[in-house]
Amino acid sequence: YTSDVSSAASDVYKRQVLKGAVGLGFTAAAAKFPTLANAADYENWTLANSLRSVANPYHATFAKGGEDFAKTVGLPYEVLVTEGNSEKGIADIKALLQRTGGKLILNVDPNDSPDARVIVEEIKAAGGLVVTQWNKPDDLHPWDFDPNYVAHMSFDGVPTSEAVANALFKAMGGEGGIVAIGGILSNVPAIERKLGLDNAIAKTGGKIKLLDFQPADWNEQKAFDIMQAWLTRFGTDIKGVFAANDGMGMGALEALRQNGLAGQVPVVGIDGIEAALDAVEAGEFAGTVAWDPLWTGGMGLAIPYAHLTGKIDITKEPHGHREMYGTGVIVTSDNVANFRSNPPSVDFDDLWGKVTGQVQYRG
Repeated sequence: YTSDVSSAASDVYKRQVLKGAVGLGFTAAAAKFPTLANAADYENWTLANSLRSVANPYHATFAKGGEDFAKTVGLPYEVLVTEGNSEKGIADIKALLQRTGGKLILNVDPNDSPDARVIVEEIKAAGGLVVTQWNKPDDLHPWDFDPNYVAHMSFDGVPTSEAVANALFKAMGGEGGIVAIGGILSNVPAIERKLGLDNAIAKTGGKIKLLDFQPADWNEQKAFDIMQAWLTRFGTDIKGVFAANDGMGMGALEALRQNGLAGQVPVVGIDGIEAALDAVEAGEFAGTVAWDPLWTGGMGLAIPYAHLTGKIDITKEPHGHREMYGTGVIVTSDNVANFRSNPPSVDFDDLWGKVTGQVQYRG
């Protein structure tokens, strides 16, 4: 099921093919996975992505990836938005589980790491299937909740943030003071990205100094306010800005623009959103890390759907297919034009093609 196939005729054809291919064997498949909510009735399942905010460009593309996959298999698709509120996020998932009778494939970026355990336990109790993204406790593993907890998908934030920090240092001339804006402190990606920055600073032998670090909770407006205060506090001592995601980087950049410093004080972010790529081309961002939210948004549904329909048995897949890193690309002025000319594509039949390794735990 590729992302560019979405016609009604194709949807009908796929359902017919699946019926023919799975057919009589599906009764056996349902018996094999008794903890699923009537797996044999897979055409009546619902797909859903749960995320923080569709106002966030990364999450908007993540939601679009889920929609693209849902069109290829002709199943209903919903987007749940937490608005940064863990209680709301969990309550919305519980409500959808009740409404679907547990026939739910959920792809979720938990608002906070502890939320993942609650969500996984709710999905297992209801007989659904779930993939988590980015955030989960280190001791929460899919194979401990077979087959309902299908996989955890993430990107290795330590080497990528270290690389984009180095792009910032290069744009600064290799020395000077920087300020850094972090995400929600308990979020795994926020922790990893701060560690990558710290590693990069340490390797400069004191040439780069961290003037201050403050979390802005992945929020662009908070980042703007923090940057305004830093400009008053540190003035010309600020030679560069590190932001743990592009949204906060854009907030910092707006503060620089209002003070006539855009392009003079380089900024880096992480996510590869369009506004950040524009800023790289304009010389205002020194770089960003492009993840692949179309892939995560869609593949986080495609993998459990492949299990549900008998294409794979997720319980027999190696751990590297259960807790996996995807592919991140460092985008700077050197390669931004080529990156934009050749955007990432998604083949939903290629379940593991963009997997770069098994999630590593550094705690």
